[in-house]
Amino acid sequence: MKLTLLTTAALFVVGTVAITTAEWNNPATLGQFGVAGRLLTGFFHAVMPRTAGFNSVDVGEFESGTLLVNDILMFVGGGSAGTAGGIKVTTFALLAFVIIAEVKAQPTVHVLGRKVPSTAQRQALAVVLLSVGAVVTATLALLALTPFSLDEVLFESVSAFATVGLSTGITTALPVSGELLLTVLMFLGRIGPITLASALALRERTRRYELPEERPIIG
Repeated sequence: MKLTLLTTAALFVVGTVAITTAEWNNPATLGQFGVAGRLLTGFFHAVMPRTAGFNSVDVGEFESGTLLVNDILMFVGGGSAGTAGGIKVTTFALLAFVIIAEVKAQPTVHVLGRKVPSTAQRQALAVVLLSVGAVVTATLALLALTPFSLDEVLFESVSAFATVGLSTGITTALPVSGELLLTVLMFLGRIGPITLASALALRERTRRYELPEERPIIG
C-alpha cells in the first residue's frame, strides 16, 4: 500500500510539472487559460491518463513531448488492486528499485524496509517486457496500415493497451484492420498483465538441478 501511494503521488507531481511546462504557452491547450486554470488543467491531465481517461482540452493539439509523457503515464497505469489498466504502479516502482540496487551494487533489492524476492522481480520484468512488446508490435502494424505519424499511432496503441479511452482523434479514421488491432490490444491490456503475473506466481516451482554457470557479456 505504501509503495502504491508513494509512487502514485510521485507520478502526479512529475506528470503535472511535465505537462504544465510543455503546454504552458500552447494556445490550443493550456495557453487559453489564466495561471490558475493552466495549473488545474495540467494537474487534471496528469491524473486522467492513469484513471478515467477524461480530457478538458483537445488531446490532438498536445505537443509531441506532452503526448510522450501521456504515453508513459498511461503505460504505467493505476494501482494493482484497482480497475485501471497499464502495468500497474507497483510493477513500475519495483523495477525502479531493482535498477537502483544494481547501480549501488547491492546483492538484494529492498523496498521500504522489506526485501523483495527474486521471483517477484522476474515476474515484474516479464510483465513489463511483454507489455512493451505488445505495444510496439501494434504500433508498427498501425504505422504500416495508416498514414498517421508515430506520435499519434503510439498514443492510440498505449491508450488501447492501458484501456484509458483517450485519443488524438484518429480512431474513427482507422481502417477496419486497425480498429480490430486496437480491440485485440485492449483485450490483452485488460486481462494480460494480471493474468500473466498470476500465472507466473502459480507456476513457481523448485528446480532439482542447476546447469553450469556462465556470465554473458552485458553492454
